[in-house]
Amino acid sequence: MKLISWNVNGIRAVYKKGFPEWFTKELPDILCLQETKASFEQIPTELTEIPNYQIFHSSAIKKGYSGVTTFSREKILDTKKFEKEVYDSEGRVLVHELKDFFLLNCYFPNGSRDHSRVPFKLKFCDDILAKINKLQKIKPVIITGDFNTAHTEIDLANPKTNIKTTGFLPIERAWMDKFIAEGWVDIYRHLHPKKTGAYTWWSNRPTVRERNIGWRIDYFFISPSLVKHVKRAEILPSVMGSDHCPVLLELDL
Repeated sequence: MKLISWNVNGIRAVYKKGFPEWFTKELPDILCLQETKASFEQIPTELTEIPNYQIFHSSAIKKGYSGVTTFSREKILDTKKFEKEVYDSEGRVLVHELKDFFLLNCYFPNGSRDHSRVPFKLKFCDDILAKINKLQKIKPVIITGDFNTAHTEIDLANPKTNIKTTGFLPIERAWMDKFIAEGWVDIYRHLHPKKTGAYTWWSNRPTVRERNIGWRIDYFFISPSLVKHVKRAEILPSVMGSDHCPVLLELDL
């Protein structure tokens, strides 16, 4: 089973940059998109009518903001949103139940340049952790998406100069420590413990991506019981169209 997660920074924008051709070539079993920035009606019909795929969507009340969308050709037994208005009004979470696991497609809040949304972000982080800890008592969980936080110094090109930047604040990184301490496995780092230069987001400033001055802020975290079923976990930096690139997880269940 091949799962891919990608912050597309606007599904209508990436649609015009080769997304349908990439999708047709890659054919993931499940594709989780974040920051889709569209209502369901605004998603191009070429995407909503892809044969053999179910599509699930949560959009923000604010137009052109946030939003998550999941395409699946695996059978989804049930789908819910977060079921907290403060998060669902921003289209941040889809919770899918499959036969062997739960899958959460998440777009974590950005703390904002002035740090004004850091408390909101951390409350979301705590609430999502409580939710997946509860779900894991029923069956294993995979949580994927844009976490908007680089965990350790190896996860961004310039850690020293970003210590006061949201996404790498000590308080944000401490939450990631707590998340992992409760047993959740960052499967890419588990399989590639010392890999440097492995990033999923780059600033839009000129030549930044070409020089690979990036951050790893997009993840697959999984329940420990799923680790033995993982065939590979990769970052796909050659895929263009967004300021993020996709991340991939392959399972043998």
